Amino acid sequence: MLERDRFRTIDGFATRKGRGDRLMGPSSVTVGDGAVYVGNRGDSRIWAIDPKTLEKKGSVELPSMPDGTFYVATTREIWVTTPRDNSIEIIDAAMKVVARIAVESPEGYAVDAAKGIVYTNQEDKDRTLAIDARTRKIVSNWDAGCGKEGPRGLALDAARGALMVACAVNGVNVLDTKTGARKGHIDVGLGVDNIDYVASRALLYASAGRSEKAVIAKLHDDGSLEAVKTEKVGKGCRVIVATPDGTGYAADSAAGQLWLIKP
Repeated sequence: MLERDRFRTIDGFATRKGRGDRLMGPSSVTVGDGAVYVGNRGDSRIWAIDPKTLEKKGSVELPSMPDGTFYVATTREIWVTTPRDNSIEIIDAAMKVVARIAVESPEGYAVDAAKGIVYTNQEDKDRTLAIDARTRKIVSNWDAGCGKEGPRGLALDAARGALMVACAVNGVNVLDTKTGARKGHIDVGLGVDNIDYVASRALLYASAGRSEKAVIAKLHDDGSLEAVKTEKVGKGCRVIVATPDGTGYAADSAAGQLWLIKP
């Protein structure tokens, strides 16, 4: 965890070998109400962490390996995409699995807490879904427009009604959150996975590892995207996160590097 420009570590998570002798362990994290939740592929558990002491407060085992882990403030629940089980698992504050939503190949997420809408993609179907967080029902199903390699991460500007969909091979599409119509697009490169967005600056962050570049783009009111900076990153930089000051962090796990990008 990063605290006042200083990294602190939390140890003791289980690991295991996956396909290609790949070592798997904690791979996703989300900040909730009074706790931080970590999804661990090493034991298929979601762990609750005290953000002050960094102590583990408890965990729950899922029926399948977790992928994306995210907090839904509307219902005060932790939602987890489990693509191998074709589902989204829902966990309550007591760390119990309380519901399961059947979704084929769920990938990526974004949450409109005010409206109570959760967005995810269907990677194998090239679709983007909107789910009512309270009823847990799919209310919209749109063409993501990413092609056969499908959509990946999501980012949301709720005020502009713009849902940004990362495509593995052809950049980022912007969909209208009311109609699903495409409002904008920007080419980024090959190998984009998770993206991020700083709403206060209207800046989108995307990293294309296979093309070895990261892009910062301005989102305009009409949904169009305009590149404001392009910078070289490592081949393993498929994901990027950004802090409120506009700094982007792209992780290259294979090379053991963290790349910094500033607007």
